[in-house]
Amino acid sequence: MTPARLAELHAAAFTHERPWTADEMGGLLDSPHVTLLPHPHGFALTRLILDEAELLTLAVDPAQQRQGIGDSLMRTWLDQLESRAATAFLEVAADNTPARALYHRHGFAVISTRPAYYRRTQGPDADALIMQRCFPYGKPRD
Repeated sequence: MTPARLAELHAAAFTHERPWTADEMGGLLDSPHVTLLPHPHGFALTRLILDEAELLTLAVDPAQQRQGIGDSLMRTWLDQLESRAATAFLEVAADNTPARALYHRHGFAVISTRPAYYRRTQGPDADALIMQRCFPYGKPRD
């Protein structure tokens, strides 16, 4: 999946804030710590440094949402962390109820808030919720 295609999917999925550009996607993909989890209708970009994992972004084509793609990408990511991570983090807009529910189903809990972090193209800015999942002994558990 090319950086241009990633940027296209990201722009379709994130219409309320500035989407990431192809150059930004390419820069992330150049990092040895970043992994792309592709799907024909979406993707996840993740990072693992030492024993700390982070979901950088997860995007699904709006026409394909609610079909299990996000759930599948999350399961793939968490399965890859087996014995490799002690914690995993992600950030989500407080008003993104479907994403929050997805992350909660996968064992993530809110640990912090960044007030008015997401600048919206219309309406008030949204808080960012920092979510974390800890893995006992470095192994994910569902």
